[in-house]
Formats: sequence, C-alpha cells, structure tokens
Amino acid sequence: MGQGAAVDRLMAGMTLQEKIGQLNLLPAGQGLVTGAQAPTTLSQRLDAGQVGAIFGTKSLESARAMQKRALAGSRLGIPLFFAEDVIHGHRTVFPLNIALACSWDMALIEATSAHAAAEASAEGLHQVYAPMLDISRDPRWGRVAEGPGEDPLLASRIAAAATRGFQGAGLGTPGRVAACLKHFVAYGAPQSGRDYDNVSMAWEDLVETYLPPFAAGIEAGAASIMVAFNAVNRLPMHANAPLVEGWLRGTCGFDGLVVSDYTGVKELVAHGLGPAPVAVARALHAGIDMDMVGEDYLHELPALAHAGLDAPEAGLALSAADVVRLIDRACRRVLLFKARLGLLDDPFRGMADSAPPRAEGRALARKAAAQSAVLLKNDGLLPLAPGSRVALIGPFAADRANMLGTWAVSGRAEDVEPLDRAIAALTGRAPTVCWGANIVDEPWLEARLNCHGVTVTRDPRDETELLAEAVAAALAADVVVAAVGEAKEHAGESSSRLSVDLPAPQRRLIAALAGTGKPLLVVVFAGRPLALGEVATQADALLYAWHGGIAGPEGVADLIFGAAEPSGRLAVTLPAHPGEVPLTYACDTTGRPWPGRFGKFLTGWLDLPDDAPRFPFGFGLGYGAVRYGAPILSRDTARAGETVTLLLGIENTGNRPAFETVQLYASDPVARTTRPGRKLIDFQQVALAPGETREVRFTITADQFRYPLAPTLQTVEWVRDPGLIRLHVGPNSRDTQEVELAWLD
Repeated sequence: MGQGAAVDRLMAGMTLQEKIGQLNLLPAGQGLVTGAQAPTTLSQRLDAGQVGAIFGTKSLESARAMQKRALAGSRLGIPLFFAEDVIHGHRTVFPLNIALACSWDMALIEATSAHAAAEASAEGLHQVYAPMLDISRDPRWGRVAEGPGEDPLLASRIAAAATRGFQGAGLGTPGRVAACLKHFVAYGAPQSGRDYDNVSMAWEDLVETYLPPFAAGIEAGAASIMVAFNAVNRLPMHANAPLVEGWLRGTCGFDGLVVSDYTGVKELVAHGLGPAPVAVARALHAGIDMDMVGEDYLHELPALAHAGLDAPEAGLALSAADVVRLIDRACRRVLLFKARLGLLDDPFRGMADSAPPRAEGRALARKAAAQSAVLLKNDGLLPLAPGSRVALIGPFAADRANMLGTWAVSGRAEDVEPLDRAIAALTGRAPTVCWGANIVDEPWLEARLNCHGVTVTRDPRDETELLAEAVAAALAADVVVAAVGEAKEHAGESSSRLSVDLPAPQRRLIAALAGTGKPLLVVVFAGRPLALGEVATQADALLYAWHGGIAGPEGVADLIFGAAEPSGRLAVTLPAHPGEVPLTYACDTTGRPWPGRFGKFLTGWLDLPDDAPRFPFGFGLGYGAVRYGAPILSRDTARAGETVTLLLGIENTGNRPAFETVQLYASDPVARTTRPGRKLIDFQQVALAPGETREVRFTITADQFRYPLAPTLQTVEWVRDPGLIRLHVGPNSRDTQEVELAWLD
C-alpha cells in the first residue's frame, strides 16, 4: 500500500478527537511518571491518544518508553515522532552555525549535519529543528549565532548542504533524520535587533534576501518547516496565510509538515489577533499543522469544529465544516510525514541504530573548528614556533562550558579540551595561564548570563591586581595569547545586546597587554560579529574563533602553531563600531554614496575615524600568499540565452599551502529600482600548494541578474534588464578587480 493510501485508510477510521490529537506537539518535560509514580500530564495525554509528536527526549530508552505508551493509548496504533533542537551538532557539538558558515565549505557543512543526524537518530530522534536559515544583518540580535550570516546566496548553499546532510537520500534513510528549516521567515531582521520583535520591510527585500534560503532547502528536499515568532509587515507568522499557504506551499510547492514554534499559536493573543479560539482558527487556516507546547489546538478545536467561528473584528469567518476540513488537512500532513519516515510501517524504525564513533565526530569537530576560525590580522607573528614560551591570558584561557556556544542542548562541557590543555598537548609545553579580567563587570549581567547554569565566574581580586599579574606573565613570555570574547549566553535566543563590542574589562586587559610591547595574539571566542575597535590595532595577530564546540580550542591551537592552515572567510561583516549596525556589504546605493572616508553631505558617520579597522564580508587571511591575476571574459557582450565565462588565474606565492575562496560579485548600475552596490553571485574554493598556479572559471548567465519587483507578495515579478553589468572578483567583498559585461537583450 502506498503512503498516501495508508494515510487515507487511517484517516477514514479516525474520530475528530483523534485527528486533533495528532496536531499536538509536546515537550518530553517530566517524562512519564513523577517521583511518587503519579502520572504526568504527558503520560495522560499519551494514554488518551492526544499527542502527535514529542520533542526533547534525552535518551533512546525514554523515546522507546514513550512510543510504547503512545501506541497503547492510540486506538488505531498511530506512533509518535520524536524531535530535538540539534542546532550545531548533537552529542558532538560542532562550531556555531555562523562559524561553520565562515568555512564556506559545503562538503564540511554536509558532513557535520550528517554526523549530527547519525547521533540524533541513534537516540530515537526522527526530526531535528535545523538548519536555521535566518539571514541577519544586525549583530545586536543574539540568534545570529545560529544562522548562516548576511548573504542569501551563501545561506542558500548552506541550506541545501545541511538538508542533504540531515536527510541523506531521503526520509527513512538509516541513520538520518528529517530536517526542519527555521524560522520562517525574516526572524533575523527584528526592529532594533530585539529578539521576538516584528519586522517591516519592502516585499522586494523579503523576496530577494530572506526567502531564498528556504526555497533552496525545499528544493533540496527538506521535509518540514518551523514558523517564526515575529510578525512580517504586521501579520504574525503563525497566522500568515499569504506566506505559509501562499508562498511556501503555492509558489514553492512545499508539501511537507509545518510546525509552530514554542507556544507560537498561543502568542497570537498577545500579538493582538484575538482570543484563543480566534488565534487557533487563524493559525490552522494559515497552514500551521502542529501546535507546539501551548495545547491551544487541543483545547479550542473541538468547539470550533462543532460551531465554527464568526469573528468580524478579526476579519475571519469559518463554518464548522470549514474547520473540520482544516483539521483534516493538518492531520493528513502529520500522518504523511510519519509515513515518509517509515513510522507507520515500523513505529520503532531506527531505534536500533548505533551511534557513530565518538572519535570520528571529534576529529570532524576539530577540523571544522580550524576551518571556521577567521584570521583577521597577522603582522608576521603566526604561526608560532612550538617551543615558544606562551603566556595564555584571559577568562577563556582554560574555559570549557562557554566553548560549546548557545543551543548546545545535548553537549557536555567535560567533552571540551580547553585551550591551555590543547596547546600543551600539541606542543609538549604548557603555557603560563592567567585570568587577567572578568568576563563582565556587572554582577546583574553575570546573573543573566548564568541563566542555564553557571558558565560565568569571577575572580574576586581587584582589577589592578589581576592586570598586574597578567602583565608580569606577559613580560616573562616570548609571546602573549589573549583569550577573550563572549560567554555562551551572551548570544542565542533572548540575548540581544545594545552594544556589540568586547566587554569593558576585557578591553582594558588587551590595552594592558599591548602596553608590554610583547608580541600579542588576540583570540576572540564569540557568538556574534563584534566591533573590535582598538583591539584590531593593538594586536599583532587577530583570530576570530567564534564558539567552536567541543574541539574549538583544539582547532585554535592547530591554527596558532601551524598544524592547520587558516582558511575561514567572514560570513558576516564585522562592524567598525557598535553603533554602525545593522549593516551589510550588499547595501543599496544612495544618491550621496560613502566615498571611503567622511565627507560632509555624503553618507557616513560624523564620529567614526576614517582609519577605523574594517573587516568586510568574505574577508580572511591565510598563511600562504595568494596573488590574483587579471580577470578575463570570454566575451564582452552577450544575449540572454548565451553563457559567458570569466577566467582568473591565482597563484600561491608563499611557502605554505593555501585554501582560497574566490568570490564573484556583481553590480547593476542601471536598473528599474535601486540595487545593491555589489552582490555575491558565485564563489569557488581552490586548494593551492606552495608555488602552484590554478585557473578559476566562473560561468555567467543572464538569470543571475534577475531581481524582483513586488508591489505586493501576490504580484511579484522577476525582471532582468539589458545593458551594462559590472563583475567584481577577488578574495572578499571589498578587495576586487572589475570587468564589464553588456547584455544585448
């Protein structure tokens, strides 16, 4: 029997209550019994057949127990599926997603997703709430840590790679899980960078920048999607039928499962969309198939299915028959998702799979950490000689827990090899370690950062004493390595920051260390792009290491001592000053453009120095020296149906291997609307041995220059104009060479 027929047969025998129960998505919470063996709310729901899926189980044993309970409580033996937040790894925690994006390496991203899927599957999970695809151009927003950066092309390639990694050949593949793209959509563009706040933007921006990663994930076969907390142009996403049923299912043809975020349906009341019955009707009508945690579907749908809804104040009227049809639609999608997973044939499918070897995961995590870190500056200091006397100074010198980063729900701090031990293990020489500075000054902020367990501790000594000890250690060393940055809960959900810079005590530490005159390497462990300010000029070398997961410090040690080659490139622009946000390399042109320095009556900042260090999107250094030749086009003019080839020679003129990310941007100087000054249209990664020369070839087509005109979401028109196009190729979004191409039609 086919999957559709099996679902039809089930639905034909289900009661309305059983169908509504399938739409209820609950957390594992207390499990099945309390300490006194009394039933929990969850166990009562399972016994009554009122749960369709559970998220947050922590072991295979608990998943199996809940599945048995659900099957016993379901008159028709309908199984659960199990889900979890597997954001950047499961038991093996990889670098943050924003860090992995800085690798620009799709094979690496696919491999980390596949390993996470194998570990999750071995613990009885069927779905993971990943990949997170929220484009963000405002580093004040804490969840930039979980996302793919600021660019839609890079994010779209990441979406496809991660989806392939999680799902493999398709749903039901042994050792793989269903991907759940999130958060649909524009969650990364809230007002003032405040998490959960709403989004207002031109439809063209939504269509061209924020929707493409979701389209790419769907094209790669993603089986499910989670909607976002925010409103888009005044309509909350949990009630946004034009985007969910319209664009997602209509324009993109998505036929999978759509789930709410945590209490997202319930929150429609606070959004101002009406009382609970109206909120539920609007969410179900919008295409939200499963209600996570709030149980509003369970409580409100029976009455709505009996009496319908007439809510003129909310602009919604549904007959009882309409509500029943919507319940059937959602239930069918839930059951079809389970059928595609193979659970209707075998409710315990995959629960006998073994996890991949931990050593294999750790090796991949170490490689990923090294490829994700971005070398921003190196005045001849790196790589260090293994015998160097190192003073390792800063609050993250021996840190474990913060290295995991935000949303590492199944990670264990004890799995982390801290930086001091990683250096000792690699070189055979232990560094001198000093605390140097507390992570933050403010006790109230420290308490907020410890909301999920203590990861921020403090040295009770006076700062003068801490700095004196650090300076003495620096003076006795050959080289100083400062380990600074953010705590894990500085970034992530509900961790918006007003000022995106290094905390003040750490800035004072860097200034004191720079004053010693000793060679200074600054390593920044962070969850968001920070404005580094004076640190960029005080350091002799600067490595942006992000939060690198269980093997993050080991990857950093590999880079510092030359056991690995730096190859990371920024997936987000680092602001020159905390007040310069939001920002992106792909900003639209203006009538008074910024000339690269302050000019009165031109775009720019009055109080930002012209020489403020800037680290643009795509930027990153290596230990090899790569020289770019002049780009050459196969033709200067072309018609729409023709292809054009851009050829570029690159040479490694250094004495170390290089892994270069060659980036191709375009600008459209004459268009129907204002366009970005430049926009990424392709990139390639090339490995170069010392002295090696390679030819890089980009194929260019007219379709790469389409852009949307969108008076409304329903009237989007993709257009392309004949005429001049400028192509910019180079190692980052700023330092490029230009050639011109004219489309004749």
